[in-house]
Amino acid sequence: MRVVNWTELPDLGAVALLAAAFASVARRNQTHVSKIWLIGWLMIALHFAAFLFLTVPGTVGIVAAIVGLSALTWAGLLFMWASVPYSRETSSRWMIALLIGANTLYLALATIGSVPAWSLNLAAGLFGVLPLAVVAAARARRNHPMRWIVVALYCTLSVFLIFIQNRPGNGIDLGENAVLCTVYLGCCVYSWYSYRRATAGAFITVAGFLAWAMVFVVAPLMHAFWPAVQVEGEVWNLPKYLVAIGMILLLLEDQIEHNKHLALHDHLTGLPNRRLYQDRLFSALERARRSASQTALLVIDLDRFKQVNDTLGHHVGDLVLQRVATLFASRVRRSDTVARTGGDEFSVILEEPTSREDAELVGQSLVQMLAEPLELGRHTVRIGASVGIAVFPEDAREMESLCIAADLRMYDVKHDSYESLGQEVARSAQGLSLIQSRKRVDLQVVD
Repeated sequence: MRVVNWTELPDLGAVALLAAAFASVARRNQTHVSKIWLIGWLMIALHFAAFLFLTVPGTVGIVAAIVGLSALTWAGLLFMWASVPYSRETSSRWMIALLIGANTLYLALATIGSVPAWSLNLAAGLFGVLPLAVVAAARARRNHPMRWIVVALYCTLSVFLIFIQNRPGNGIDLGENAVLCTVYLGCCVYSWYSYRRATAGAFITVAGFLAWAMVFVVAPLMHAFWPAVQVEGEVWNLPKYLVAIGMILLLLEDQIEHNKHLALHDHLTGLPNRRLYQDRLFSALERARRSASQTALLVIDLDRFKQVNDTLGHHVGDLVLQRVATLFASRVRRSDTVARTGGDEFSVILEEPTSREDAELVGQSLVQMLAEPLELGRHTVRIGASVGIAVFPEDAREMESLCIAADLRMYDVKHDSYESLGQEVARSAQGLSLIQSRKRVDLQVVD
């Protein structure tokens, strides 16, 4: 009598190594998705660990079968949930919790076997009712098409189970395979929706989930029509390893893209940094040369940013920069570029169609936005801005010369504003002196 099914041990070891490799990669890219994926692979390891005791007679074997099959569905549902773009919403959590409960209940009843037919029919009906109830309840807040795909999948599964599970002989087995096939078909659909990009990681992951789902269709068909053909168990487990490799590649691809973004964008505001700004300005000028059109460059320097940093602290200064970046990005077209090119300096590239008049209007609107007080939590700050404008090819025909022209005009504007401010202060001081002199004269008269 076999007590432990040692044939599952190599698969358990392989999945454990893959989970360790996945954890190592995910540790460097800790996101909501990678954490859920890691939990899913731990569920796969639990699946193989439970199946070690599948051949133990009595209650232990039944419990091992329930835990092993349930862990396999839990993993699939977690993989699917990780790909949901709105997974943090309450309705999404209700959806995953109810699907886990429905799958566990059905697999437990199917594994026990000696249960009334009505209980299996009730459990099968829950597959269609529960997702539909969640979608109907949350329709006003979230009516995503992928939710209706889940409803369609599980309503189809519910109808299929009701018609097939009471079939004498292999009805229960077909029902279990249908449940598992639906879970991993859902993973395939959601992965395709979330990773619609032409990369090796996306292709391998989607293809792996599709192959994983087809295992639960092809295996019963081969058993029914070609019973003499023997396929090793490791062959049916290959899609699992394919999915693991695809997920690791996806994490690495995301990490590479993230590093590229950090290299070309300002970490505080998320705007293009000087390196990317120079590349885009060069490309914009080349396009303007080919089309004989104009390109405008605006250099904006914040006027009282140093005072904000000195009086309120660098934390508030960072909030000011982030707010300014948001305001500037909302003012220009998507084809234009807003970049942070210095500590408190921003640059805007206006591509065709544009003109000097358009650039001046944009510059005036940016100055006007910063003339208004900025509400930053408990603080209200008032800053200003000086804008220098240079237009290609009127002001300069080379990139460096254009940048110098815009900088010089910005400094001219700032210098003029300081002179105007000094004159206002001088006039105010003269007025105050005159008032004080009059007061002294009045006092002498009274005396």
